[in-house]
Order: sequence, then C-alpha cells, then structure tokens
Amino acid sequence: MNESSVSAAAAAATPPALADRLRGAIWGQFVGDAFCLGTHWIYDLDALARQFPNDVQGFEPPALGHYHAPKEPGQQTHYGDAALVLLEAVAACGRLDVADFGRRFVEHFGSADYTGYRDNTIRGTLKNFQAAADARPGEPFDFQRGADDAEPATAARLASVVVAHGALSDAELLALVASYTKVTQNNALAIAFLQADALALRDLLAGDAPRGAFARGAETIYLLNKKSREGKQVHELIAAALANVDRSVHYVTTELFGQACPLEHSFPAAVHCTLRHAASFSEAMRENARAGGDNAGRAAMIGGWLGAHLGVGAIPAAWRERLQARARIEAAVEKLVAATTSAAAHS
Repeated sequence: MNESSVSAAAAAATPPALADRLRGAIWGQFVGDAFCLGTHWIYDLDALARQFPNDVQGFEPPALGHYHAPKEPGQQTHYGDAALVLLEAVAACGRLDVADFGRRFVEHFGSADYTGYRDNTIRGTLKNFQAAADARPGEPFDFQRGADDAEPATAARLASVVVAHGALSDAELLALVASYTKVTQNNALAIAFLQADALALRDLLAGDAPRGAFARGAETIYLLNKKSREGKQVHELIAAALANVDRSVHYVTTELFGQACPLEHSFPAAVHCTLRHAASFSEAMRENARAGGDNAGRAAMIGGWLGAHLGVGAIPAAWRERLQARARIEAAVEKLVAATTSAAAHS
C-alpha cells in the first residue's frame, strides 16, 4: 500500500481532530500551489507530455522562460506568496484585519525586491492603491478597492481566514469574506464564489462530507442572491460539478469547465476534483496537475478543501518538507491553530 493509500485509510478509520483539520486546510493550500509550480499555465497537454515525458509527479522545476522562472521546486507561485502574506497577517493579529493585510500585500508585491509573477489581481490592486494615494496624499486607504478581477487568487488563500473566523454566524462570515475579497478583488462574481467557498470550507472543518458542504454553500449563496446573476451562476456551476463526479478530472477540467483561470472555470473544476478524489489528497493533486491550465490555482483550492476534510496527516509529510517556506508556514499555522482551538474550547 502506498503512502497516499495509507493516509487515506487512516483518515477514514479515525476522523481527524479539529486541530488537524485546521492545519490541513492551510498546509493543503501551500502544498497544492507548490506542487504545480513548474507545470502551471501549460494549456497544451501534448506540450505538457513532451516537457515531462515521465508524467507529472509534482514539484517540477519551471523551464527557462516559464512564468515562474527562475523559482525552484518547493517555492510558491504568486498565489502561494500571497497566501503566506495573509497567513502571517492573520496569525499576528489573531483575526483578519483588512487594513493590516492590505498594507502587507501592497508592501510585499509593490516592492522592487519581489521578483515573482504579478497577475491581474496584483497589478490591478497596486494600481488602484497608487491612484488613491496620488489623489489624496496622506489620507488612509480603505483597502476595499482591489482589482476588478474574478480569477482564483483570493480563493487560493482563503483557509487562513476561515480557520480564524469559523465560529462566526453565516451572516457575519459572509460579510467578512466579502470585505476580505475586496482587498484584492473588488468583483461581484469573485465575492459570490468566495462566500460559497467559505461556507463549504467551514463545514468541512466541522467534519461534514464534501458533497454536502459544497451543496449547502451553493444553495445558501443562491438563496441570498436570488436576484443576482452571480448567485445563480455560482449555484449552477457547483451543481454541475456535483452532477459530473463520475467523469474523469481530465474530461471535466478540459472539456466541461475549461482549464482557464477565471473562477467560472477553475472553481467548479476544483470542486469536481475534490469530490472525485475525496479519499486521497495525493491522487487529487496528481490528476489536477495533469489536466494543465491554471492547475496551481485549482490545486490550492483542492488542497485547502481536502486538507480540511482529511486532516493534515493525509498530506504526504515529504511534500510539506519540500516547501521552502515551511518554517514560516509552520510557525504561523501553529500560532493560529492554538488561538482558534483555545477559543473553541472556551466558547
């Protein structure tokens, strides 16, 4: 029996404790992102096969000229870089402070020292921040004017927010997630997806099965947004993912939803992969990576959901060890988990 099978069997036999689910949700996002660093944004699957003739195994080095060159295996894409900014911000405050996170985000990605890729979310957020600073020098910025963008950036790092605030009521959590999303993605569709995501992730952390967690998240957002196009779209796409669980990840990602970045493609494809391989973190990572396109964005979402469902023990320890930022991640995760479990014990 291989490592992933042992982990899945152990998780099935003994449901993970809350603390291990919390750890799993955050570690899963980082591992998923780094797993796809070198294969990220390769849409032509024939080209992917030629570049990696021994099949995609994860943690491949980016090729010369790749979006993430000259990063090395174990480093994060820009999604993971932002996830670390958020994690350390939430761990330091013990909660999400939108202004604190916004300042850290702008300082990190606006610095000349940052040499990673800056996507539409990052560039648009920095542009809007600078425009406000130029128009009103010295005035506080509300950090609610992120890019008008609906790609996976904000979803790829959501776990830290839900871990810190999972005890909130539906209404409070949804309001907080809307505010969090607008820091870097001031877009109605992105907000609707992130709200459904937060509800599903919270249910997974509570021990619910993935299918029920996603169905409830989609239904809640639809009922709260009956008159909006966004609420209907989120509901329909998650329903389609639920309805196609018997089909392969390759088909659903490449043919049904598409490999592209926008959440209308990447989010339901990630939901499907999570459901299809709900018993194996490792297999979900591999199948998603092999489907190409924005596999890193999808992997971060899948990793967070399956980490919450199966616990941190289902994530191969060797994969966590490969992360170059593992010491920083571990320190912040343990601080946040300790605060969250202590609050739960005294509630």
